[in-house]
Amino acid sequence: MLCPSCQHRKDRVIESRESREGHVIRRRRECLSCSRRYTTYERSEEIPYMVVKKDGRRERFNRSKILSGVLRACEKRPIPRREQEQIVERVERMLSSSREGEITTESIGSLVMDQLKETDQVAYVRFASVHREFRDVREFQDEIDRLG
Repeated sequence: MLCPSCQHRKDRVIESRESREGHVIRRRRECLSCSRRYTTYERSEEIPYMVVKKDGRRERFNRSKILSGVLRACEKRPIPRREQEQIVERVERMLSSSREGEITTESIGSLVMDQLKETDQVAYVRFASVHREFRDVREFQDEIDRLG
């Protein structure tokens, strides 16, 4: 593992912790060169699956894109970062349990929205507005009315 600060290759693991679901191991590390501490996450590697974009293009699944969307939707909301990461983990688990080799962005977005709807309605509407490409205030209001 490269130190994010000095790029040194040697470190020591200070602490290891398994996620509640047992799918991720979090490790606190300390660089043996500069003594900086940092966190890494280990996940078992699955067979990569392809994401079918709205325009028909295909690309490899990228977990960080889902996390980025969830972080943006939850910005300035009282949702702990750990809970946001758990949302992404649950979505990823649902996707990996599917036997399909391809999944649409529409399906991924729907899974994320389902998770956000249970967590925080404001974050849900924010995410839905981007995912469903709301064009005006009326579309926001329609979505809010469906929540009520």
